[in-house]
Amino acid sequence: MQVSVSTVVEAYERLAAEGVIASRPGSGFYVLGSIAPLTLTEIGPKLDRDVDPLWVSRQSLETAASVLKPGCGWLPAAWMYEAGMRRALRALARADALELAEYATPLGHPALRQFLSRRLAGAGIEAPAEQIMLTESGTQAIDLICRFLLEPGDTVLVDDPCYFNFHALLKAHRVQAVGVPYTPNGPDVEMFGAALQQHSPRLYITNSGIHNPTGATLSPVVAHRLLKLADSCDLVIVEDDIFADFEIHPAPRLAAFDGLSRVIHIGSFSKTVSASLRCGYICARADWIESLVDLKIATAFGGGRLAADAVLMILTDGGYRKHMETVRLRLADEMVRVAARLEALGIKPWLLPQAGMFLWCRLPEGKKAAAVARSCLKEGVVLAPGNVFSQSSSAGDFLRLNVAQCTDDRVFDVLARVLAA
Repeated sequence: MQVSVSTVVEAYERLAAEGVIASRPGSGFYVLGSIAPLTLTEIGPKLDRDVDPLWVSRQSLETAASVLKPGCGWLPAAWMYEAGMRRALRALARADALELAEYATPLGHPALRQFLSRRLAGAGIEAPAEQIMLTESGTQAIDLICRFLLEPGDTVLVDDPCYFNFHALLKAHRVQAVGVPYTPNGPDVEMFGAALQQHSPRLYITNSGIHNPTGATLSPVVAHRLLKLADSCDLVIVEDDIFADFEIHPAPRLAAFDGLSRVIHIGSFSKTVSASLRCGYICARADWIESLVDLKIATAFGGGRLAADAVLMILTDGGYRKHMETVRLRLADEMVRVAARLEALGIKPWLLPQAGMFLWCRLPEGKKAAAVARSCLKEGVVLAPGNVFSQSSSAGDFLRLNVAQCTDDRVFDVLARVLAA
């Protein structure tokens, strides 16, 4: 066949690596058992799945690249800092064997934690590197905190509406979630106080800065009143700061006012750096960090080094700040453009956020978001219906829309057809 021996050897090595053939020393190569063919009809999400807090995640993560995703919670790949990522990955390819092969230390990459300490100080949060523990993601951070502080049957307060995966994660921990209505300035303080008296919750989980899904901003007055209530009821607050780099004018941080006494501050870099580089952090008081480190080792042993290395290189790359300035400007422009196009369809934003990517919108009277989302999904558009965010199921006529994922006119064409049907 006029093929070199080295080519044949390489071909056999690749087939063996894929599990197609096996080598028997002294005998030859043998084809392994037959493999069932890939069934193309089983690729993609199940369209008849219940519209629950995991519905949007499954639809967004499992659908083909051609599907439009205005309901997802991340930026398009083209908006991410690709040049900085490629530089970091090239540098990591030249790293020594220790960086490429070993586990990270229990607290995680020291230089990244030192960087985070300086960055948090800029937001008024005083936290030495020893009070910061790296995690694989923001979700893992919340999971570890729930393992540490909660027992099955405990009560946790959440905003209503709030990020839908808070509901799913709390359900996995077998605790009761109680929603507190959210206003343009933060949670309704009177209702928050009433919930504290009625349910004696152990924990309150919220977004700082830019709220998900509403895009609202916590006011200083509400922040102070919340902390006074928390102090009187021995409540721990988990402050998720995942959208910090999207802010134009930084909002108050509960952890800054509280001094990390009963506030645990968490974050990650999946929204601005890369969802493929799994890296987050927990910032808490020293004795809690010690216990959280033990939990992290027990449940995940040692974290990896590579993601933290890459994140630090990217964040300290001079181009990252300029890149995020461009992203913030693009989002501001898209926010105005998308809001106008939605209003033309009778879809009204609850408020026009100061920053971020989300618009929390009410559908025309008589339209149900779950039904609209199902119909749009059949036409290749993934939406986020309101009740997946609402503990009280009181947002049945709301949608959360990601303005960065609404640049294709087909989003509005499909919405128009479905609403008219």
